[in-house]
Amino acid sequence: MIIKGKYPIVASTEDVWDHLMNPEVLSRITPGISELQPLGGDKYLAISKIKIGPVSGSFEGELELKDMKINTHATIVINQKSKIGNVSAEIKMQLNTIDDITEIEYNGEAKLTGKLAMMGQRIIGGVVSTLSKQFFKTLNDEMNITKS
Repeated sequence: MIIKGKYPIVASTEDVWDHLMNPEVLSRITPGISELQPLGGDKYLAISKIKIGPVSGSFEGELELKDMKINTHATIVINQKSKIGNVSAEIKMQLNTIDDITEIEYNGEAKLTGKLAMMGQRIIGGVVSTLSKQFFKTLNDEMNITKS
């Protein structure tokens, strides 16, 4: 499944980068993530609970930040396992400055197995779109709180 889009945030690229690279912020703004525990370097144990339609489950696995160029781009690699299936994703983020706006452009692919995969791409695609919008709205809200 392809994951891609753009989201504008009225903030400097530096502020957006700092929020996106902060594990405490990531654990608060990422839908479903309840905990990010450092494993060393830019790797984290990610614990999450997700409900997709009639299927829900607890996931555990790694989240890694790689290919980072400060204030410019990074790749997020996620590998999570659960009783209802596994999720692996690699998403590249590019930060572009347009006047006072930082546009976050993301592009990647996710692979699902088990019950998650059986639900069909149409349902999963809609859920991923909703979760992406929720992530960026929460990031925007978080940044507005820290500006105050």
